[in-house]
Amino acid sequence: MARTALITGITGQDGSYLAEHLLGLGYEVHGIVRRVALESQRQRLGRIAHLLDRVVLHPGMLESYPSIYSVVGRVDLDECYHLAAQSFVAESFDDGFSTMQTNVMGTHFVLAALKELRPRCRFYFAGSSEMFGKVREVPQTEDTVFHPRSPYAVSKVTGFHLTRNFRESYGMFCASGILFNHESPRRGLEFVTRKITSSAARIKVGRQQRLALGNLDARRDWGHAREYVAAMHAMLQQDDPDDYVVATGRTNSVRDVCECAFSVLGLDYRDYVDLDPKYYRPAEVELLIGDAAKAREQLDWEPRIGFEALIEEMVRSDLELASRGEI
Repeated sequence: MARTALITGITGQDGSYLAEHLLGLGYEVHGIVRRVALESQRQRLGRIAHLLDRVVLHPGMLESYPSIYSVVGRVDLDECYHLAAQSFVAESFDDGFSTMQTNVMGTHFVLAALKELRPRCRFYFAGSSEMFGKVREVPQTEDTVFHPRSPYAVSKVTGFHLTRNFRESYGMFCASGILFNHESPRRGLEFVTRKITSSAARIKVGRQQRLALGNLDARRDWGHAREYVAAMHAMLQQDDPDDYVVATGRTNSVRDVCECAFSVLGLDYRDYVDLDPKYYRPAEVELLIGDAAKAREQLDWEPRIGFEALIEEMVRSDLELASRGEI
């Protein structure tokens, strides 16, 4: 009998790849989406358009406990992957209240509904390397102390502790993935990697002249989202719930992304990129690099797509879109 999974945030980058992964394993896949997404499918369901005849979508709002309770009550779940969040760090500085409401209360509502209705359902929480913030050690492991440097990161630390609390207090199978930056052609245009690859493509075809960025020296551990969702699934297949860092163990700067992306198109980023102080964060996170030894040993997971291949894939995809005038 097929297992049943619920994905919050199914329309996002990770949600779409995870849905594909689970469907490939024979799962029955359900997703929670805002009602407006069902009314504007072309604009809001683009990443899962090719899956719409294979998944079941439920209208719901993370900010509403009755809404979440209703969805969980309708589906006999084996696994729940909680990916939905306000995940754009810059926006969290501008609107910290909404970030907290969605990310903290939304996580609490999902956990509470599962506890009441589906206590045997296995739960995955999407943590973030941003939780480490002002890092205390390099590289970061599951035992590294958190020092969040943005409202988004604070909300994720809170969600992480909520998840662990439900695991320890109620005996639920609750696992957290501390995922370092993971990108793909499905990344939102507002995120720095996709901003760079899409701008490079637009510049190449003459649809844009310049690109303004902030701190080019900020360094991150970048992997491919398609590979990272496999680690999410593996966490819920273990005998006991636990928390895992998912990372490549390699760090690159924003400048590296620029150099790689523009060079794919035969361009020199220095001819097109401007520094703009408005894109600097109020509290910067300079260096994030993860040690995924635990995931390699216990989940049999390791990344295979390198940084250069990832950026090239994103650039090639954006070049097609830019050539058709779609970005």
